[in-house]
Amino acid sequence: MEQKTYLVTGASKGIGLELSLALATSGLRVVLLARDTPLLEKSKVMVQSISASSSAIVCDLADNKSIDKAIINLSNDFQKIDGIIHNAGAIAPIMPMSKAPSDAWAENIQVNLIGVQRLTKGIYPLMQASEHCRVTTISSGASLRPLESWSSYCVAKAGQDMWARCLAAEGKRDGITAISIAPGIVNTDMQKEIRSADSEDFPSLSSFIGYYENGELSDAKDVAKKLLPLITTHSIDQSGQRFDVREL
Repeated sequence: MEQKTYLVTGASKGIGLELSLALATSGLRVVLLARDTPLLEKSKVMVQSISASSSAIVCDLADNKSIDKAIINLSNDFQKIDGIIHNAGAIAPIMPMSKAPSDAWAENIQVNLIGVQRLTKGIYPLMQASEHCRVTTISSGASLRPLESWSSYCVAKAGQDMWARCLAAEGKRDGITAISIAPGIVNTDMQKEIRSADSEDFPSLSSFIGYYENGELSDAKDVAKKLLPLITTHSIDQSGQRFDVREL
């Protein structure tokens, strides 16, 4: 049986890395996409030790030229893509809408939403070539409710949820399904960034510090294990739905 290929963005650390390792352990070829840092090479070696055919491609979703280069590399290296996990994300700027720098606010939307669309559109023919391409976006509770000082992230994640629903509707004719999954509050570098925010800019800072100090953050490896079955086996009937890890 031909080995299936899954693409994971933000794959150099956190949930992205743990999902990449879990996919590799399941016998899949994994293509890790992330910014050009030493972590990406280290993560690639870890995944290749499990799935030798796996690889890594540099891609910064904040940079359209980087996305386009990744699209060219993917198109040259693969005949089809069987699954995509849009995991890469940005939380900054953490400050009120009235104070947030316009460029930083726009970059958040670029990374969390516009870059997702640009990358997916660019490799759509590879997705069509699969018997069933399964697309998963990593969502957030912030997509459902406003949180002070997270306006760009809330807007982007809400848009990403709807983006997945639109892809589910349009992709049906091409054998493409799409879902979104909220992973809960996970112990990642994004949580560290949240805890380092200015208390004057972020009214909920003490709550997030409390989640960490009270041991309420989930482990990324445990979360990946819970998400994996739905990511790799979700059906056409489930396409377009939003799920929460606490319900799995």
